[in-house]
Amino acid sequence: MRYTYLGNKLTDPTLVGMQCDPVRRADGKCIVSMKMATALVIDERGQRHVVLRRRLRVNKGSANQQQKIHGQYNQADHE
Repeated sequence: MRYTYLGNKLTDPTLVGMQCDPVRRADGKCIVSMKMATALVIDERGQRHVVLRRRLRVNKGSANQQQKIHGQYNQADHE
């Protein structure tokens, strides 16, 4: 799942609009802090950042792309 980081007024301008992916634990869950409301993400260059979860937005694809990602896409239904 891809995210776009929106940032806030204190964010480094180079990070605003950054495309990133969540860093996942061995069991597949995202690494997040409930207390601090942050998430660990990795950008396109491979650098890790701790960012505010409230400022992350999921990149929206077409409905078919989202279904393919989650294994719910049936080719016969779309012919």
